[in-house]
Amino acid sequence: MPAPEDFDAALIAKSESGDNAPPLSISEISSALKRTVEDRFGHVRLRGEISGFKRAASGHVYMALKDEKAVIDGVIWRGNAGRLPFAPEDGLDVIATGKLTTYPGRSKYQIVIDRMELAGEGALMQLFEKLKARLGEEGLFASERKRTLPYLPRTIGVVTSPTGSVIRDILHRLADRFPSHVLVWPVLVQGEGAAAQIANAVNGFSNMAAGGNVPKPDLVIVARGGGSIEDLWSFNEEIVVRAIADCTIPIISAVGHETDTTLADYAADRRAPTPTAAAEMAVPVRADLAGHITELGLRAQRAEQRALGLASERLERWARQLPKADSLFAPSMQKFDDVTERMSRALGYVHGRAKERFAMQAGRMTPALLERRWSQSGTALQQTRLTPAFVKRPLADAADRLSALDRLLKQVHPDAPLSRGYAKVTDKEGQVITSSKAATDARNLQLHFGDGKVDALTGGAPISPQKPAKAKKPAPQKPVGEQPKLL
Repeated sequence: MPAPEDFDAALIAKSESGDNAPPLSISEISSALKRTVEDRFGHVRLRGEISGFKRAASGHVYMALKDEKAVIDGVIWRGNAGRLPFAPEDGLDVIATGKLTTYPGRSKYQIVIDRMELAGEGALMQLFEKLKARLGEEGLFASERKRTLPYLPRTIGVVTSPTGSVIRDILHRLADRFPSHVLVWPVLVQGEGAAAQIANAVNGFSNMAAGGNVPKPDLVIVARGGGSIEDLWSFNEEIVVRAIADCTIPIISAVGHETDTTLADYAADRRAPTPTAAAEMAVPVRADLAGHITELGLRAQRAEQRALGLASERLERWARQLPKADSLFAPSMQKFDDVTERMSRALGYVHGRAKERFAMQAGRMTPALLERRWSQSGTALQQTRLTPAFVKRPLADAADRLSALDRLLKQVHPDAPLSRGYAKVTDKEGQVITSSKAATDARNLQLHFGDGKVDALTGGAPISPQKPAKAKKPAPQKPVGEQPKLL
């Protein structure tokens, strides 16, 4: 191929003799570069700081990785983005694993990231502090959100691994202190998918209906054993922190050992240094509670006895101030005796007067007097005569009044005019029709005459009554032989 300096500028490109390198299209050179880069850098691991992080609506993630001197674009396809163990954000120092490729649309090279990890515990703590500050600004860790734990919960929900020593320690401690009904929601406590399972468990307890077949817990314990910050990272995930903060049930966070701190501890209502300590916070000691109840019973009994003793003393003191019973009832007893004596004398006096009046009346009731009154009554009865006129006259008057009412009834009876050529119009139910409109609406009619009734059917609108035509006055007749007037 000729050297560049041998070429002469020309208006139209021409093929030279011996030229075996025809011009390449942009797509061809881009494809060649893409193959070269992918073949040379099939698999690389890069360390850099995330910059310009962006999640597209399609689910793909775009970003740039940079250090002090250079920048490279990066992309994580949707399938791998959903499996990241943390939420990427600007400023994090990460190690990205993937392959280099080019993007011909922008003439750029980029890394297609398959896996991304934080670059050491320092980066992890940096992410921890950023997430803590952001959630704290939203008020998820505010003290006024903290609720008081129930003193004696009937049912306790535990979110932890069902196979670890944590659940055994909690159950053993609860059995020693105060046996309670425990509901265990088994979850992963570390690794991929652990954060989603923990959040679902907390939300599941929170959304349980009260009074159902499975009792809703009065208290929830989120627990896990100790470990590194990486092992405990599931309890720092935003989905778990928000689920704990939004839970309607008081929550104790017992994650790790006393020196371990997670964001779940800040969002929970109480933090326990260990799972065993969480069980101690959840319930009181039954023996101590029974002793306390016994002590309260004894105190109540002593207080009752002391109150009764004071009341007896006051009653005796008041009783000594009252007068004797004899002095209280003596005036009343004397008055009673006086009244009794007066009543006896009054009854004797009344009895004597009544006896005198009876004797006076008895002296007047002689047989001669009774016989005379009997004779006078018989004479008056014989003189009384009953004649038929006394009975017939009222009957005749009543008969006359009855006849007059009968004649009036015949005159005002509604069917009386029927015998004189009139007719009564009713509908099929027997209701009297009194207007032409009602007759048109009823359609089926009955005409009642003096000797029976006839069915009739109306048709069309009623005809308006017409006024009778005025009779024309006859023209005046001229007198015979009278000549017509000229004017």
